[in-house]
Amino acid sequence: MTNYFYKVLILTLAICISSVKLNAQTDNGKITAKVVDAQTNETIPFASAMILNRKTKAVVKGMQTDANGNLVMTPLPKGVFTFKISYVGYQTMVRDSVSISDTQKEISLGTIKMKPAKGTALKEVAITAQKSTMQLGIDKKVFSVDQSLVSEGGSASDLLQNVPSVQADMDGNVSLRGSTGVKVLIDGKPSMIAGGNVAQILQSIPASSIESVELITNPSAKYDAEGQSGIINIVLKKNKKLGLNGSLALTAGNRDNYNANTSLSFQNSKVNIYGNYSYRYGNRLGGGYSNITYLNPTFPTAFANQLTDSKSLDKGHNFKAGLDYYLAEKSILSFTGGFNIRDNERSELLSIDKLNPSKNPLERSRRDNTNDGSGGNYDLSLDFVQKFKKPKEELTFNFSFSDGTNDNYQNYLTDVYYANGSEVNTLPVIQINDGKGTNRSYNVQTDYTLPVGTTGKIEAGYRSQIRYAENNMFSTNFNHLSGEYDINFALTNEFNSKDQVHALYINYQNQVKNFGYQVGLRAEDATLDTRLGMYDKAGGLSYVPGKVDYTRLYPSIFLTQKFKAEQQLQLSYSRRVNRPRGWDTNPFLDVSDPLIWRQGNPNLRPEDVHAYELSYSKYWKKITFISTAYMRQTNDVIQRIRTEADENGVTIVTPQNLTRELSSGLELIGRFDVAKAWNFTTNINLYQRKINGVPAYGIVDNSGFSWNANLTNNFVLPYKITLQIKGDYRSREVMAQGKRNSNYVVDAGAKYDFKNKKSSLSFNIKDVFNTRNWSMTSGAANAITDFRRNMQGTMASLTYAYRFGKNDFNFKKNKKSDQQEMRSDEESF
Repeated sequence: MTNYFYKVLILTLAICISSVKLNAQTDNGKITAKVVDAQTNETIPFASAMILNRKTKAVVKGMQTDANGNLVMTPLPKGVFTFKISYVGYQTMVRDSVSISDTQKEISLGTIKMKPAKGTALKEVAITAQKSTMQLGIDKKVFSVDQSLVSEGGSASDLLQNVPSVQADMDGNVSLRGSTGVKVLIDGKPSMIAGGNVAQILQSIPASSIESVELITNPSAKYDAEGQSGIINIVLKKNKKLGLNGSLALTAGNRDNYNANTSLSFQNSKVNIYGNYSYRYGNRLGGGYSNITYLNPTFPTAFANQLTDSKSLDKGHNFKAGLDYYLAEKSILSFTGGFNIRDNERSELLSIDKLNPSKNPLERSRRDNTNDGSGGNYDLSLDFVQKFKKPKEELTFNFSFSDGTNDNYQNYLTDVYYANGSEVNTLPVIQINDGKGTNRSYNVQTDYTLPVGTTGKIEAGYRSQIRYAENNMFSTNFNHLSGEYDINFALTNEFNSKDQVHALYINYQNQVKNFGYQVGLRAEDATLDTRLGMYDKAGGLSYVPGKVDYTRLYPSIFLTQKFKAEQQLQLSYSRRVNRPRGWDTNPFLDVSDPLIWRQGNPNLRPEDVHAYELSYSKYWKKITFISTAYMRQTNDVIQRIRTEADENGVTIVTPQNLTRELSSGLELIGRFDVAKAWNFTTNINLYQRKINGVPAYGIVDNSGFSWNANLTNNFVLPYKITLQIKGDYRSREVMAQGKRNSNYVVDAGAKYDFKNKKSSLSFNIKDVFNTRNWSMTSGAANAITDFRRNMQGTMASLTYAYRFGKNDFNFKKNKKSDQQEMRSDEESF
């Protein structure tokens, strides 16, 4: 454990101690309760509770029940309040008068039994409060993102940039706490859109269809062990309201960017039927440069400068539908299906200058790259949930299947117009690559939860996931003499893989007074079989098989101590794995960049990750605060390594296993309710990274300190207008062969709700100051590259949304005595 980690550990403990001291001076009123389903007696986690001033109706304090349905609201001032607790799908429960005084500081409401919502609308006086944006569970943080104004009309990739701890670069690659080894799930399952390509998955999902994002930075044994830095689970919206409901949203933006999203749902006591459709038409403009300096070259070229101008058009249709059927009171059968069709048209204009040591031109050329991509996939899922008489005892089963295609037709045309010291007029070099890909995935999973005693439970389960991928590339070069295309056997290839993971896990969780613990063990058997089809110069085809298999145990442990005044301290450890897959294992060259070729490595070993965390959370009246000191050791770390440049000035980037990387840091997350009309959420992540050198690749020991931060401000303006301004900053960061430069970005959005409360108008601007870019300096043994790519630039969009059907239930005003009981509608429990 490094000295740096000790420092951030001490800082976190200091925050804990100071918070305890500060809290001793606050109000000491307290309300406790336990919230359960009135029919099943099962606890209701994360129900929203609120205390309001009885006279002014102003919100005094709001919070949620914990994972076991327990509620402890403190500190509270003296006074007479209205207490309200609600949860989607249930009637809101209300006690109109709750009195806290010097003689009665603690109020116990006992067990609150919430009843399912009725199918008729209530005549009510609405009291609204902003939905809680952060929830802290024993092994995950949940961020509600359906209120993100700056992401309106965008994609899931745009939205993730507004979640604390998460960054997404210009290509849609996601990192968590500065690490790119993150597992991305959709509704708890891997998606096979575009063959599982995370960047394309995120670009194809509209932000408007996402309800929340779960960050599982140190997952327990219950979760898939994959993901170096953890798991990001994107939870899509699903119908939770009775009756018939629907919505429609239309977005138009500059540069011909358009989105449309519609949903329809119906629910009664027996069935829940829902469906949604979205269409995305997005233009992205880009550009940048790549300047290469060759060190002591043995060839004439000393410098190579490349300018890039690019345009990309993404078109996609997404459809998802589902049916939940209640076979019996405690038996639910669910079926969901999704369908995705997408097209991508990308064009790049590359201007390349090769210079001698005196910076005089040796060769100048222009290259037009066009890529027409298309694909489609569908996924089917069958789920069964069986609950038992014993509260919290549950058996679940899931079978899901996904099948899809991903095709790319590439045309590269190169014109050399200056060579040998003078202008030249040569015939263009034309290359065509026709790539075909198919993917198929099967997933079977079953989980069982058994309560033990009053606070404990055992979780156990089994999961099998099998993925098949077939990728074929047919490459040709145009022959000007014959007027025909000749096969390029060096790039024509086949690459097929079968990736399977079989896992068993068991978890035990319990709580002794204010101390909770969870221990788990997951066993996984993983196998990656590959088959590489290569052509020789004579056109003969040969196959080379490959295999990576291993069996590992992944333990996890969580220790949680709750303190007075809504404080919690948690220590955790888990072992993780980061498995190479997809492009990382395909060994055939990507030559779309004339100077920097990319190549996969079928012999990559999986990364072995050991993660430690110490978290502290504290809830004040208007502040939510979470701090985490963490350390992550990664063995066999995978980094993209550049080879030495050849006589044509071409370097090849290939992922390789290095020895070890050690990252440690401190993350601070807070939400501050400054005033009724202003709140903000901020995140700061400070971390130190050390990468051990590998002489075989010319890599020396490298280390450095980095940090990133974001700030999201929410304002409530007059005339029912809400405003959101978000800023993000990333500092310089070290890599195995160089550094990534710092950058910052500002986004803003505003929303107006019409009087009918069923429609709204939103306007947002992404990248207000046109600063969202990606730049880095990297070097191999004989070349240094300065690289910069600009993102889509400043973009503005306008969104109109309309909703029909029933709204969330509120409670009605009632003039009962101060001693009245809690009630739902007109009934008490």
